[in-house]
Amino acid sequence: MAKRENYNDLYLFMQVVREGSFTAAAQRLGLAQSGISRSVRELEQRLGVQLLARTTRKLSLTHAGEQLYRTVESGFDALNSGLSTLAYYRNTPSGTVRINASQHAIDKVLLPKLAVFKQRYPDIRLELISESRFVDIIAERFDAGVRLGSEVGSGMVAVRISPDMEMAVVGTPEHFRRYGFPQTPADLVIHPCIAYQFGDGSLYAWELNDGGKKITHRPQGQWAFADSYMEAKAARLGLGLGYVPEELIADDLEQGTLIRVLQRYSQRLDGSFLYYPHRNVSPALRAVIDTLKI
Repeated sequence: MAKRENYNDLYLFMQVVREGSFTAAAQRLGLAQSGISRSVRELEQRLGVQLLARTTRKLSLTHAGEQLYRTVESGFDALNSGLSTLAYYRNTPSGTVRINASQHAIDKVLLPKLAVFKQRYPDIRLELISESRFVDIIAERFDAGVRLGSEVGSGMVAVRISPDMEMAVVGTPEHFRRYGFPQTPADLVIHPCIAYQFGDGSLYAWELNDGGKKITHRPQGQWAFADSYMEAKAARLGLGLGYVPEELIADDLEQGTLIRVLQRYSQRLDGSFLYYPHRNVSPALRAVIDTLKI
C-alpha cells in the first residue's frame, strides 16, 4: 500500500499509462521526462512490484500494473467527481436557513414570497419558527429574525420586506349593539379592549393619530394575547375590540362579521424587516434576503 504522500507518484503513473509513453506524459503535464521516469521507478521500488514492462517500441502494463491502474483511475475519478460536487454547492445555494418571526409575518410575508424556493432553490431547507417575543437570534442559532420597524440590535443589518401596515380597530356587530360606536379615541375607555402582550409582559399601547398628533390608548379588558392572529380571533368571538393589522381581518370586514371603527384615527405602523448579523451571510441566506427584500 502506497503511503499517502505518494499519491503524486500514482497520478504520474496513471498519466504515463493514459498517454502511452513517458515522453507524451511529460509533454502533457509540462514536466521533465526524467523526473516522471524516476517517480515511477521509485513507486515500483516502494510497492515491491514491477508495474510497466519497458520494450524498445512501447510500454505495456504488467498484471500488477493493470490492477494498480484500475484502482488509481477509479480513485482519481471519484476524487474529481467529489470536487465537482463541491463546485456545484458553491454555485447552487444549499443548506438550512432558520428564521424567527411572528405568525403574522410568516403567513403574510415569508410564506408567499419564499414559496418560489420549491422550484428555484430545492437544496435550501427553510425553518420558519413562530414566536412573538424578541429572541436573541445569535444565541438561539437563528440565521435571521423578522420584526416590525427597522430598529434592531447593534451589529445587525435590517432589510425591509413588507410595506407599512394599516392598523384597524374592530369589533362584532353584537359588541357595538351593547357598547355603542366610539366616535373618538377618548370613547374607547368604556369598551373592553383586547390587549397585545409583548414577550417581556408589557402591553402594547394602541397608537392612534388625531389630526397629526399621536395619541395612545391603554387597552383595558379581560384578554391579552402574544399574537395578532389570536387577538383577531378573540375579536371575532366578541371578547372586545381588537386593534390588529387590517390584512388579518379584511375578509371579516367584507362579510360583516367584524365592523371597523375610528378608521380616520388609525395608525400606519412600520412594516416588517428581516434582520441578520453583518458577518458570514451564506449563499442560502443571501438567496432568502434577495427574494424577500422590497
